[in-house]
Amino acid sequence: MRGAILPGNSTVELKEYPIPEPGHGQVLIKMKSSTICGSDIRAIYREHLGKGPEGYQGVIAGHEPCGQIVECGPGMRRFAAGDRVIVYHISGCGVCYDCRRGYMISCTSPLRAAYGWQRDGGMADYLLADEKDLVALPDSLSFTDGAQVACGFGTCYEAIQKVGVSGNDAVLVTGLGPVGLATLMLAKAMGARLLIGVDVVAERVELAVKLGLAQEGIVSSPDSLERVRALTGGFGCERAFDCSGNDEARRLAVRATRKWGKVALVGEGGSIKFDPSPDLLHEQKTIYGSWVTSIWLMEDLVERLVAWGIHPEDLVTDRFPLEEADEAYRLMAQGRCGKVAVVFDGEIK
Repeated sequence: MRGAILPGNSTVELKEYPIPEPGHGQVLIKMKSSTICGSDIRAIYREHLGKGPEGYQGVIAGHEPCGQIVECGPGMRRFAAGDRVIVYHISGCGVCYDCRRGYMISCTSPLRAAYGWQRDGGMADYLLADEKDLVALPDSLSFTDGAQVACGFGTCYEAIQKVGVSGNDAVLVTGLGPVGLATLMLAKAMGARLLIGVDVVAERVELAVKLGLAQEGIVSSPDSLERVRALTGGFGCERAFDCSGNDEARRLAVRATRKWGKVALVGEGGSIKFDPSPDLLHEQKTIYGSWVTSIWLMEDLVERLVAWGIHPEDLVTDRFPLEEADEAYRLMAQGRCGKVAVVFDGEIK
């Protein structure tokens, strides 16, 4: 089979690998769609930033895989050949406190291995996965819908669950990459009365408005705070999400939130500097940190996507076959598009 690796110099290499055989409690998945995450660009594609067991191990890339089981090893308990499945992208030890809560992302065992980072991921014709890492994909969702559930949509759904979003809320999202767009899509489905998106890249702002996800789009400028307040009657937003990891964007999210409001910091890296008393304490605001999600909340999210009739694949602006993975990563790295997917077997449902 073919598989793509990321040398760390903004290129992609395709190599030939033997098709793996599933062991006890494992499945072989025929890949159907594998989307590209911003963390892959930041921490692997341009250069290998992680070190030691948490770093990229030179394995097949791709931690947003979705496909169909073609072979099962012994000891299966739920899934069978032919099942359509999403893969939770961290394979934890399964027995620690965090794993038993479903948050394998927070597992600290030496046995923890992320697909596409420490064990082979989804940028290949086939993927070997543990049954415990799988979530069923309903027939009404496409494989490209499913590919985005674990990391992109799961990440913002977790944050939304922490702060809560309802029809009472004006919602601000800073950073309109795929996670920011996903936050807007989910907040809209949950009935938010006003959706405001802010980004430094005009194309991303335009995409958010074009897709009908943001009612108001703002290209970041020195008067962004005043513009958000003007759109909210001078009060600010009840809920704000930073999906950028940028200091200025995070500060805007905090300051543009109204009294008693809630802020979720989702974007990785960077820093934040603000004045605690006027920006937070005196206005009784709450800031939440949120990192990826749990596998049980992924199960819940899949059910909600079906009930709400929304499709994550609507955020995909570009699709490439595996042999053009180099171009797919290059486009994603430019940061001016929506989600980018590597797809298999033509159009996928």
